[in-house]
Amino acid sequence: MAAAPDGSTRIVIAGGGIAGLSLALALKQALGEAFSVTLADPAVEAAPKADNRAYAVAAGARAMLETLGIWEAVAGKAQAMTEMMISDSRTSDAVRPVFLTFEGEVEPGRPFAHMVENAALVAALKAACQRAEVELRPVGVRRFETGEEAVEIVFADGARAPAALLVAADGARSRLREQAGIGWVGWEYGQSGIVATIGHERPHHGRAVEHFLPSGPFAILPLADGGRLGHRSSIVWTERSENVAPLLSLDSDDILAEIETRFGLELGEISLESPVSAHPLGFGVARRFVDERLALLGDAAHLIHPIAGQGLNLGLKDVAALAETIVDAARLGLDPGTRDVLADYEKARRFDTVAMGAMTDGLNRLFSNDVTPLRLARDFGLGLVDRLPGLKRFFIREAAGMTGTPPRLLRGEVL
Repeated sequence: MAAAPDGSTRIVIAGGGIAGLSLALALKQALGEAFSVTLADPAVEAAPKADNRAYAVAAGARAMLETLGIWEAVAGKAQAMTEMMISDSRTSDAVRPVFLTFEGEVEPGRPFAHMVENAALVAALKAACQRAEVELRPVGVRRFETGEEAVEIVFADGARAPAALLVAADGARSRLREQAGIGWVGWEYGQSGIVATIGHERPHHGRAVEHFLPSGPFAILPLADGGRLGHRSSIVWTERSENVAPLLSLDSDDILAEIETRFGLELGEISLESPVSAHPLGFGVARRFVDERLALLGDAAHLIHPIAGQGLNLGLKDVAALAETIVDAARLGLDPGTRDVLADYEKARRFDTVAMGAMTDGLNRLFSNDVTPLRLARDFGLGLVDRLPGLKRFFIREAAGMTGTPPRLLRGEVL
């Protein structure tokens, strides 16, 4: 049925990234014609751009994408991680000793993660939203006015619409979070993540590598085959912020040479397969994730260091938890926008988010330095973990999103 005049059966999602699109699709598939789902973002009709971003989609997040009917569209472009290797060295070291390795399966035949490129995942989600009849509105949300029975959405083009709930999925600098007066606790790391797609002549065999260097981790993440040299990997190169502008000002040959000193020669000749871009790194968490008729999602609620590759997976956990909260409330005839209902979502996500943020913050501080006592301690710790199979299995299941009692979508169950 169509949305009621007072908006009691309309949900508006501000932000068309992976988290926003995934939530829109999950809600529309579960609630059908009973609710109108609108996703507002100018990007929904923008032409695709060259994109060098790729994500490690954990096993739990993959189960959700399978349930939503998305995985089939991206599986042919996804690369399973078969192994993870961790080393700790300086750029000038002739040898990079491996202190810790993880096997790539949480269960036989089930990799703990797949690398998926951003453009492919966004395209698949957008197409699925269109098929499900999500309203993709190519304007942003300018502001909102919260009433007792609805929230009035004011779009960037001046149009207005009432809704039961507004979901802010508009990024770490969320204007909607600021308008709601929700505080933000965070800090900058003085680091930037340099991202690019690298071609190489030898196969990676699905192996991911993380080199801990004094300026920060240098991650080599396997992508599906392709490119000029036949094989590809994504790099996430953490570098001190003051070094980034000089590095990005280099011509392509010189910056490739800088990458090669960190990438190594194990995979043979390398080439740049995408532009190189840099993104400032920081930590942040909202003081609360919900308000009356407002829920924060993804980066609008939290921002973590990419050292563990968990940023996207945290956002998809938000999607699974919020979708479950909304759908369960709607089926019981409850108003999904009230603070009492949304409190279940905040309770489900708050502790996990803060714990993951604290872990990634601690890891970055521990490894992004060249202090000899710390180097000795962390290398001893890595070697100790490598000799404890039970602890390694726990860590890999945690990274895969398979510990505790995750929301139904992350267990591969239909809402």
